[in-house]
Amino acid sequence: MCYSTKMKSVLRSWSEIRVFLAVVRAGSTLAASRQLGMAQPTVARRIEALEHELGVTLFERDTRGFRPTETARAILRNAEEIEAAATCLAQTVETLRSTRPIRITAYSGNFSPRIATIFNEFSLLRPDVSFEFLPSVEVLDLSAGEADIALRVTRIPPHPDLICRKISTARYALFGSHSYAEKHGLPTSVEDLFNHTFVSFLREGVPSAFHDWLIRYAEPDQIRQTYSELDLMHAAIRSGHGLGIINVKLAESDDTLIQCFAPLEEMNSEHLMLIAPEAYSRPEVKAFAKFFAPRYAAIFR
Repeated sequence: MCYSTKMKSVLRSWSEIRVFLAVVRAGSTLAASRQLGMAQPTVARRIEALEHELGVTLFERDTRGFRPTETARAILRNAEEIEAAATCLAQTVETLRSTRPIRITAYSGNFSPRIATIFNEFSLLRPDVSFEFLPSVEVLDLSAGEADIALRVTRIPPHPDLICRKISTARYALFGSHSYAEKHGLPTSVEDLFNHTFVSFLREGVPSAFHDWLIRYAEPDQIRQTYSELDLMHAAIRSGHGLGIINVKLAESDDTLIQCFAPLEEMNSEHLMLIAPEAYSRPEVKAFAKFFAPRYAAIFR
């Protein structure tokens, strides 16, 4: 039932509905005042003001308290719906206002000590911001909320809705260990691969660029080991089990590795920082991106 034709004015305040519900549930203005933390006369005046605003009588007053009228009972459900909506609104605002962890996904090698220093410096400036790190070579869906920020090396253009910052051009080369070089020597060009063995990386759901390159330039039986984890492949190369492809920037700080020849230009990839639009609307994410991106890019120049 709609009472709009009897109302003197449009209801302006949720707080009056809150008082109305408290009196209905408590049965008196005195009991309601205790629940609301208000003085009893204040509760009584608020009820009178609401009745005046709506142009209806909501309670019958007697020595036993306040008894809801038929009108009050008729609008009770609507008042409870307003209460539920107000509670939901308050919870949503609180969630948006509170600082949530910034979730960052990247290959584990990106979370190196040099990168960790940037996070530490930002944390000193913004101790209220925390981070959740999601190390993975798999491509998490930022648009679906699987992460807020991705540090990604790719040859596939990112989704146009994502906020994109190019960090550098990632270059790759063939590397071997000192122990491998002592036993077998190292190739000096792509044409010099026939006497060597290799280790590779292959994982479902992840681009197979490394493995595809080896298949193109070496015989299948030269690939002695294939790993589904990049860290394991890198460990195998360091241990001398075979030659393998590694990011040049990642390998430059590892003195156990020797680069065989010039980087493989056909393997060049875009090194990107990607941010989900919804995450970028959060002030702490925007502040972190502005701080992190130039410092992160400086490491990969």
